[in-house]
Amino acid sequence: MQDSRMKHMPTGIPSFDPVLNGGGPLGSVILLSGGPGGGNVEFAYSSVLSHARRQKNDQNTIPDNICNPEEIVYFTFTKLESAIRREIELSFHADAEIFDGTVRFIDLSKIYFDASVVPRDWYSNVDIVENIRNRRQEPESLIGEITKQLGTIAEGSLIIFDSLTDIATGAVSESEWRQFIGFLRGLQRISKHWKTTYYLLISDAILEKRRMAEIKDCCDAVITFEWEDTGGRRRQRVMFIEKFRIVMPSLEEQDFVKFAVRITSDGGFEVSNIRMVV
Repeated sequence: MQDSRMKHMPTGIPSFDPVLNGGGPLGSVILLSGGPGGGNVEFAYSSVLSHARRQKNDQNTIPDNICNPEEIVYFTFTKLESAIRREIELSFHADAEIFDGTVRFIDLSKIYFDASVVPRDWYSNVDIVENIRNRRQEPESLIGEITKQLGTIAEGSLIIFDSLTDIATGAVSESEWRQFIGFLRGLQRISKHWKTTYYLLISDAILEKRRMAEIKDCCDAVITFEWEDTGGRRRQRVMFIEKFRIVMPSLEEQDFVKFAVRITSDGGFEVSNIRMVV
């Protein structure tokens, strides 16, 4: 039984929140790890959409141990805000204006691509004079800009990083990697003070195992999404909780560690049935 004084932030996924006694503990850094089509992106999208709808229509009281996010903030490092919004709208039959006034998108793609070989006119509309001026300046630090932007967000918010892979793969040297891991450990520490929940999306097959293990060690929860063969030619999406600070003992006591998952246009991300793991 969880302490009734503990505050939880719902994931917004009705079939999953009851398993977590209402949601994840406030101040959790949650790694959503998966391969192509595994479901980690859909989990984040469904959560964002659910909270956006609640902010538009919230008229109901909530239990004392539940805290809905003060802000919903979506960081993107390579994707267009319009592309993310459109994908969610089309995938889950959402209204086009659902994110207006409910979700703040922070697009840091300019900083990301400035450090790459991608031509500036592929991601920026500035003129030639501005391009020359920018080339003379020191390139901005992506992590530095993230930390600056985090300081503008209200405490008790829900923040999504799409995706952590974009930052991790940019840490080529060992020094850059140590800076990246230091940032994650600092994020895990300050999240408890800010009582802010983070979803960190990552593609688990891209990084080597040692580096993935370091990233997981910096997070309070690790949820892995993958495909599982069910016999014949059929496959089933599954969600496996590798660790979850505070709530893990309760989950293991009830054998709630692996879940079968389905994704529908009407219901979004759903835990279709609980898989008991021996």
